[in-house]
Amino acid sequence: MPSFYIYLLTNQNNKVMYVGMTNNLKRRVYEHKTKQVAGFTEKYNVNRLVYFEETQDVLIAIAREKEIKKWRREKKNLLVVAVNPAWQDLSDGWFEISPCGRDDKK
Repeated sequence: MPSFYIYLLTNQNNKVMYVGMTNNLKRRVYEHKTKQVAGFTEKYNVNRLVYFEETQDVLIAIAREKEIKKWRREKKNLLVVAVNPAWQDLSDGWFEISPCGRDDKK
């Protein structure tokens, strides 16, 4: 059964937040970390995974992403703190990425 993920990324000092949805969390976080897709997360260096939810229903995932995107920053912060009070990067250890954002394995 396929899974869909709603996720929140932030930058190094937690000042900028991004809400996204994907069917492959590990791949999508890797794309953010290595700046493979031009746009908001590349521009503001938003690549730290601080929160995610999983569902098997794509319609629920889309609705949840839209819901969270409408929230004020304070409410998003409370969502993160409820499961990740230290704001740690939940993807630490998933990849071997050099400081310049390239995959060291290649």
